[in-house]
Amino acid sequence: MADKNPPSQTPKRIFIVDDHPVVRQGIAMLVNQESDLKVCGDAEGAAVALREIERIKPDLVILDLSLKDGNGLELIKDLRIRLPKLLILVLSMHDESFYAERVLRAGAKGYITKDEATGKVVEGIRRILRGEVFLSDRMATKMLSKLTGGRAEAARPSVENLTDRELQVFELIGSGIGTSEIAKKLHLSVKTIDSHREHIKQKLKLDSASELVKHAVQWVHLKK
Repeated sequence: MADKNPPSQTPKRIFIVDDHPVVRQGIAMLVNQESDLKVCGDAEGAAVALREIERIKPDLVILDLSLKDGNGLELIKDLRIRLPKLLILVLSMHDESFYAERVLRAGAKGYITKDEATGKVVEGIRRILRGEVFLSDRMATKMLSKLTGGRAEAARPSVENLTDRELQVFELIGSGIGTSEIAKKLHLSVKTIDSHREHIKQKLKLDSASELVKHAVQWVHLKK
């Protein structure tokens, strides 16, 4: 059940970023049904989103992590640099248990998986507009446990120990993309990508490039 607020005189403006038109339309329908919320624009990619959001200056942005021309985590960071007060809610198919903490560190205020979007997106928007952080109960409990418990797991080889950029490179490796193409896609030098690969190998305790590829492919496959 949606978290109801009394309608305000001026609807809060929501901008949607997702590379699937059907998803954008579905979210827009949910949002525009609410008298105090209004979709003010949308974009399918990071470049257009950055330009339009800076121009329109919405109250809140809903965005996916997987975009055809960029990475959602990097977009969050760029938006927060240009518009520090902008509120951001991530709506993604990716596992909340892995990405929620990363998006919060990047500057977003909430995370919803697409399989629960219909029942949660309006509630998430309202909670964030009230100044709260919105996560599932399960994820909130996990993060609280991590903060209050030990950090023993941090010492173990885990993909969670990778930086956001290293994770991005790791995912691209697991998707079968070579070093030169990764460099071009991320607008980085081949040397920089090679450096990221070495850091990933060290953090995951992998001895060779072939082990790195195998590990990355398995991880991407398990995420689907």
